[in-house]
Amino acid sequence: MRKVTMLNRISLDGMFASRNQGTFGMDWFVQDPEVEKHVHALGEPGDPAPDTLLLGGATFKGFEASWLPFLTDPAAPPPLRAVAEELTKMTKIVFSGRLADTPWANTRIEKEPPGKVVRKLKSEPGGGIMVMGSGTVVRNLASEGLIDEYVFIVSPVVAGSGKPLFPDIPQQNLSLVSAKAFPSGNVVLHHRRLYQPE
Repeated sequence: MRKVTMLNRISLDGMFASRNQGTFGMDWFVQDPEVEKHVHALGEPGDPAPDTLLLGGATFKGFEASWLPFLTDPAAPPPLRAVAEELTKMTKIVFSGRLADTPWANTRIEKEPPGKVVRKLKSEPGGGIMVMGSGTVVRNLASEGLIDEYVFIVSPVVAGSGKPLFPDIPQQNLSLVSAKAFPSGNVVLHHRRLYQPE
């Protein structure tokens, strides 16, 4: 069965985005290329690479605005172009009742509830499934026990206010797979969900 992994940056007080929409909610993130490399290499030997990305509508619009231009910009830095190309190749499933279409290749706008769609995806052949940002999608899937692994990039910031990642979901019991601290102050925590007997 395919594995669903959540990847999100959070503050020390559990916020995954600020309320400042002008910066796509990322104004307090501490960027670090070494963190990006580490996160990209996470996973167990033999795990299939992620080939499907789950996104909420707001997160998708931010991704689209940020990454799509790098595909056609001749001056785009090669590392950023590589990320844009990788994201373009992935199947992007966007849960939105408002979006109708997008020029970004391999994107599907989904009106069905995330849980219903992800149950079907998990039973189909394919690579790993990732969800990034997309707080509403994360909460929906976590509430239904459909997220197998959680990767948190913890920024050295107390946000004070913002959007909490896990308001009002049932308790999730996790085991720590790995933890790595970086000189930038970021800490990457990789957790796996502990499955309880039915």
